Amino acid sequence: MIAGEASGLAGGMIRGVVIMVNRSVLAHRLFTGISRQHLSCLAEELAVPWQAGVEGRRHAARGGARKRTAGAGARHQLVFVDRLVATLIHLRHDLPHSVLGLLFGVDRSTVTRAIAEIRALLAERGCAVPDRPGLRLRTLTDVFAYAQAEGVELRLDATEIQVRRPPANRGGRRAFVSGKKKQNTMKATVIADWRGRTLWTDALRPGRMHDATAARNEGIAVCFQHFRDVEVLLDDGYLGLSRDHRGQAITPPRKPRPGALPGRVEQWERDRHGHSSDRITVEHALADHKRWKQLTRWTHRRDRLADTYRAIAGLVSDRTAQA
Repeated sequence: MIAGEASGLAGGMIRGVVIMVNRSVLAHRLFTGISRQHLSCLAEELAVPWQAGVEGRRHAARGGARKRTAGAGARHQLVFVDRLVATLIHLRHDLPHSVLGLLFGVDRSTVTRAIAEIRALLAERGCAVPDRPGLRLRTLTDVFAYAQAEGVELRLDATEIQVRRPPANRGGRRAFVSGKKKQNTMKATVIADWRGRTLWTDALRPGRMHDATAARNEGIAVCFQHFRDVEVLLDDGYLGLSRDHRGQAITPPRKPRPGALPGRVEQWERDRHGHSSDRITVEHALADHKRWKQLTRWTHRRDRLADTYRAIAGLVSDRTAQA
């Protein structure tokens, strides 16, 4: 609900406009991308670590313990729940900070600080585990340990997010040019289960890096060695991993040589289709991530994309883990 107050000048010009937005409307799923129940659980989960961070920064600024009673001093212009809602709206719709400041009745700089605080907390949460309330996966080792303990077959794939072209005359500028998309991108590696539920995402690398190289740099080879019973379905971009870890890194079957018997070709087509059908759920997980506008094209600083992707993946996993 929006109300405006305007005072007129000669000729009908407007001197000033005051906009007030009902905060309950801004907390709607259409704005935040999550249900009100999910928002309530998030607020309860993050309130304590956020307050601890506030007190830590105050302690550092004072250089010691507080001298006034707890609660004394200036109040926050933007309370914690409003900070959380503003951050979710920014992640979901990529609204500028100045627009969010107008909606919440605060300065743009207040919104910028609030989003930086909440985004970091969301990124640290990790991904939810189906049927395991309170358990969250934060590292690749966590995912492999969970998969071996529960007998889960994993699906792994990479996705690219378009980013701004780095400034001219700087080293490493070509590293972001994707050979696949012919654009400046960053590449994220994602793991999902057989129902398309996100279990882990990280390893954001420049778009020029090969998919398998990005996975190796995260230590996937060590995980294969320590968790011998874990199987991961992959696409053709990970043939090197399949060669090094046979029986664990599973890629589509290779096409028969020319002149092969018709029955052999038909069997290959059936096997390849079956592998694709089993692996498609990780593509569904990637599609869930790309519904958040910030991951369709990243126009902000590249060093903030990793936290943003982890934050969104954690939010998506909360919903899919309950499906």
